[in-house]
Amino acid sequence: EYNNYVIFKNSFFHLLENRNLYAAFPTEQWDLYKYSPTFALFMGLLAALPDWLGLFFWNLLNSLVLLTGLRNLPGLNARVRQAVGWFVLLELVTSLQNSQSNGLMLGLLGWAFVLLERRNLAAATLLVLLSAFIKIFGVLAFLLFLLYPRQGRAVGYGVLWTAVLVALPLMVVSAPDLAAQYHNWLVMLRSDHSASAGLSVMGWLNTWFGVYPNKTALVAVGLVLLVLPLLRRELHGLYRYRLWMLASVLIWMVIFNHKAESPTFIIAMGGVGLWYFSQKTTSLNLWLVGLAFVFTTLSPTDIFPQFLREVLVYP
Repeated sequence: EYNNYVIFKNSFFHLLENRNLYAAFPTEQWDLYKYSPTFALFMGLLAALPDWLGLFFWNLLNSLVLLTGLRNLPGLNARVRQAVGWFVLLELVTSLQNSQSNGLMLGLLGWAFVLLERRNLAAATLLVLLSAFIKIFGVLAFLLFLLYPRQGRAVGYGVLWTAVLVALPLMVVSAPDLAAQYHNWLVMLRSDHSASAGLSVMGWLNTWFGVYPNKTALVAVGLVLLVLPLLRRELHGLYRYRLWMLASVLIWMVIFNHKAESPTFIIAMGGVGLWYFSQKTTSLNLWLVGLAFVFTTLSPTDIFPQFLREVLVYP
């Protein structure tokens, strides 16, 4: 019942044994490994532990990175930070019960924002890249760097950290074997892209309207909508504007993700919480956040009546 952790743990041993990380291993796990070879190397820190202990530390890591990131968000009082934490708590439980990495993803991106506000470009760049080496869409957070000075220096740090993270598995595998693993990763990502629509904008268009637009074109339209606010350069100096751009990025990277599933939505709901609790309440915003909470956070849980889930939510 903790198959995702088993996949993560096994990836380390598959890397050591020079087996294709992205092949099916039906006797060991129920699904494919989809993260980078570097993430497989990092899982070596837990893989040698018994599952009950390794899973405990894995979930603890997901929780602490997220909660400490929220606690250190600047420009918000303690009440707002606590409200965001309570708002995403059930989503965190859903993610942890699936032994997923999404709490860690939200925490890394939250910490990257904290470090950007502190003008620590080196550390912020590293955290964004760490998120991307877990789930590739984390790279989208580099849009936030456009809101801060010294962008050329950030590019330099990005190149440096990318080289380091790409090469880290050379500690345990040869260069040709590592190159083959990266090739296999790209092949898997291409195949994965065409396999499903997920709980995404694409899936919504399919289910509600029977519309099947080109995935690449749809993502391109979404990117245009995401970056349009960046044209308002006179607002870049406002903290709330930068915070809401973070919220937009967090929401975007889930709802335009063709593999989005229920445990992934802690990332998007983190964005919703930052947006809602960082401003005065209005009737419209209260309705929006209430509907998001009911149909995103509550609908997969036992709190939500089963007949409503089967009759309304799934269809």
